Amino acid sequence: MKEFKRQLPLQLMIIPGVIFMLIFCYYPIYGLTIAFKNYTVIDTLDSARWVGLENFKIIATDKYFWQSVTNTLGISLLKLLIGFTVPIILSIMIYELKDGPFKRVTQTISYLPHFLSWIILGGMVVNWLSTNGMLNNILLHIGILDEPKNFLLDSGKYWWIAVLSDTWKEAGWGTILYLATMAGIDPTYYEAAEIDGAGKMRQIISITLPMLKTIISLNFILTISNLLKSNLDQTLVLMNSQNQSKAEVIDSYVYRMGLTQGDFSYATAVGLGVSIVSVVLLLLANSVTKKLNEESVL
Repeated sequence: MKEFKRQLPLQLMIIPGVIFMLIFCYYPIYGLTIAFKNYTVIDTLDSARWVGLENFKIIATDKYFWQSVTNTLGISLLKLLIGFTVPIILSIMIYELKDGPFKRVTQTISYLPHFLSWIILGGMVVNWLSTNGMLNNILLHIGILDEPKNFLLDSGKYWWIAVLSDTWKEAGWGTILYLATMAGIDPTYYEAAEIDGAGKMRQIISITLPMLKTIISLNFILTISNLLKSNLDQTLVLMNSQNQSKAEVIDSYVYRMGLTQGDFSYATAVGLGVSIVSVVLLLLANSVTKKLNEESVL
């Protein structure tokens, strides 16, 4: 208590944060009960009729839900393969550049897309991939296409469009933690390796990557836990009636069922199920990483 009184000004500073978390993070948990009820806009949380697991039974037989699961997993796995590795490669490339204006400009340019909303970037992507867009002009000029086409209307290409555009937006921002870690590596390691005749690639493999093992493992755990989460903003901007069969992800499905169609109980049941699976994936990823690296677990 003496220590608490001594730190009272600091303790008072965290009260707004605690109140914020209680209101917006913990109190809404009670709302998850509507996943087990038949809730409508004229009901309250307490007056809605209990239906048990009925909403979850509907989920099990809903082909559109499972279609969104397939799309979410497909896009997320591609993002794991490409979006997870590109920041590592990009950060090493930036780190190996000599200090100077070019390195600073490169970092700034790579960060910039992260600070732009998907409304802006999505509009750019839609414009570039349209019939009269930049990509069509390039492909027609070099002879790959005979006639222009709207790539966003081709559902078969949507996964790649979503993954590559998301990687373009977030790759630069994803390098920050890796660059911060590499900045703390003792330069004498590289000097000793250079004296022993190790080239740049050998130094990266034998020094840089092992030093990044902890932060890579941590990011891997967090990425796996979000495997069933997808970028809702991106989906709402890029999805249309032609590519919806491949663009609909779980988050957009929950949004559509809950806010658009007003089936709040069903949408909540879907969100609750996804959250439970995400926690399981988090624990599994943490367990696997623990076996590989004792220092990189949550």
